[in-house]
Amino acid sequence: MSVTSALSSALSGLSATSRQAEILSSNVANVNTPGYARREVGLRAAVLAGTGQGVSVTGVTRDVDQHLLGERRLAQAGSGDRDIRAAFLKRMEQALGTPDSIGSLSARLAAFDSALVEAAGRPDSQARLQVVASTAKSLMQGLASATGDIQTARATADRQIAEEVGKLNSTLQQLQELNVELRSFTGSGRDVSALLDERQRLVDSISAIVPVRQISRDLNQIALFTTGGAPLLEGSPAVIGFSATHTITPEMTQALGGLSGITINGRPYDTAGSASPILGGTLGALFAVRDELATGAQGKLDAVARDLVERFSASGLDPTLLPGQPGLFTDAGAAFDPLNEVGLAGRLRLNALADPDQGGALFRLRDGLQAATEGPPGNALLLTALQQALTRPQALSSTGFTPGSRSFATLAGDLLSDASSRRLSSEAEQSFTAAKLTALTDFEAQNGIDTDQEMQALLVIEKNYAANAKVIQTVNDMIDTLIRLGA
Repeated sequence: MSVTSALSSALSGLSATSRQAEILSSNVANVNTPGYARREVGLRAAVLAGTGQGVSVTGVTRDVDQHLLGERRLAQAGSGDRDIRAAFLKRMEQALGTPDSIGSLSARLAAFDSALVEAAGRPDSQARLQVVASTAKSLMQGLASATGDIQTARATADRQIAEEVGKLNSTLQQLQELNVELRSFTGSGRDVSALLDERQRLVDSISAIVPVRQISRDLNQIALFTTGGAPLLEGSPAVIGFSATHTITPEMTQALGGLSGITINGRPYDTAGSASPILGGTLGALFAVRDELATGAQGKLDAVARDLVERFSASGLDPTLLPGQPGLFTDAGAAFDPLNEVGLAGRLRLNALADPDQGGALFRLRDGLQAATEGPPGNALLLTALQQALTRPQALSSTGFTPGSRSFATLAGDLLSDASSRRLSSEAEQSFTAAKLTALTDFEAQNGIDTDQEMQALLVIEKNYAANAKVIQTVNDMIDTLIRLGA
């Protein structure tokens, strides 16, 4: 080998090892950077006129397990979906309260039942009649408060949907811009590793909102589709459409036009059911809260409210009432219309005739709602009948629960039991998806950057660098010697 060849080979070795040291240092420094993938420097023998001339760098590659990455993204989407559902169901259980908690629906019902029993024992006591009225109002307030929590949760979900859609649109636009840069950089032979890291981070953020499939194209381009088949990025980014609603009431639904659905490039898509392309991430979960979970919970509350109204307006219970007149519990002051059950739990009012706060008189709790004058103070027949109406088994008119006859306390217990069981089931699913995400994230980390191996490789590179430097020093000494001999 000539002196020139030896010097050329050593210089190429120095350049290659310097590049390797740079990449290894970057790997170690970015071990915890989101979206960063381990880099490797590609090397090959440099040949000139059939003669080896050292080593050349072919490029920098990112070490990414695409299958594992895709599975982790799906798990990330599923975990976000279950987190949102579990949070809503926990909120609903807290709104109803556990039987042993003060202010729970069960506690309010027990207080009302006890007040009726005590008033029947002393029907002449104005104080006990007042307790009946106040505990009846407390029971209605419990149902109304739960209704308010449900509608607040729906409004919050609607607002968060708008935020997620905005994030989707902006991120898709950034991805399209990155695709343009990647096409340009790849065509000119420049290193695109940093751009690929940024693109992976952006796709990760999208996949948390909507589960996606990533399809590779030429020149480092990608296309994105939801796992349900809707296009998100194919050349140009899709435009996701959604209109937020500032105030939501129980009767408002997407089917009736009161709430917005979602469009992709102007085409409407289902937000629920097997045909929906957005299920499995936070966006689908938010639609589920707004349009399914919350409306289902409201339906059960309304079924309980309807049962309460019908128990106290049953024919023959209060002899002073004519058919069609409202009983003790009214629908915003009027008789209940069976065709207007939705939202009833938030509209319950105590009959004004027996409510001193509305100009009524307490004696009508004892003598009948339509009684014109106060009757015998010792008459407990109506109060006893009211208490029996609360506790006797009665067939349900609503479809929110399994058909059958129940006392009102049993029906309220079914409501609380349903909320608790749904919450427990959801938390079990949440734990499973969280564990799956953790496991896949750990697998991804194991296949990622191992700092111990990187440091060992760096020691080898340092030795290679020193060897090439020694060759250059030796060549330099040889040249100096030749110059001195020539002199």
